[in-house]
Amino acid sequence: MITPNQFRKGSKVEVNGEPFSVVEYLHVKMGRGGANVRTKLKSLLSGNVLEVTFKSGEKIKQPDFEEKVMEYLYKDSDNCFFMDTQTYEQIAVEKETLGEQVLFMPENIQIKVLVFNNNPVGVELPNFIDAAIIKTSPGLKGDTVGGATKDALLDTGAKIQVPLFISEGDVVRVDTRQGIYMERVRSS
Repeated sequence: MITPNQFRKGSKVEVNGEPFSVVEYLHVKMGRGGANVRTKLKSLLSGNVLEVTFKSGEKIKQPDFEEKVMEYLYKDSDNCFFMDTQTYEQIAVEKETLGEQVLFMPENIQIKVLVFNNNPVGVELPNFIDAAIIKTSPGLKGDTVGGATKDALLDTGAKIQVPLFISEGDVVRVDTRQGIYMERVRSS
């Protein structure tokens, strides 16, 4: 059980027997009464978004997920394909279900796939991944002004901001929770 005071972006809750992910939440205290938490919840099964208000002390059931460690193989125009490392069984998960997480999944990475009632409904990415820069504007010598950044495209398809000294071919560490550059791992 979880209370609305423990909600974070991405928290999983079960409402009317269906698993949801918290997209947005806002704590609201109105005058005399108790506090409420206004939320936007996205269904992990259908993708529908609900706006629900919970009382701050209310107990909410968390969905009973089965977590399977799987290897991400590849993606096509509609699906991402994963392989169970124990049974070598392959499953397909729609890109729509995964949302922006698809942009932070390099091939052959080990990922936890969340399964609800024998249906894959999402993934849990590692907090950090290493990815190569495939496109960015060139860095100029002496371009070391503190805090200045430029756009860069990763080999996974994500666009992030990187410091000016990063160039194409560099491998960088990216925080998948926020989609931000952390450090350069290897330079080209």
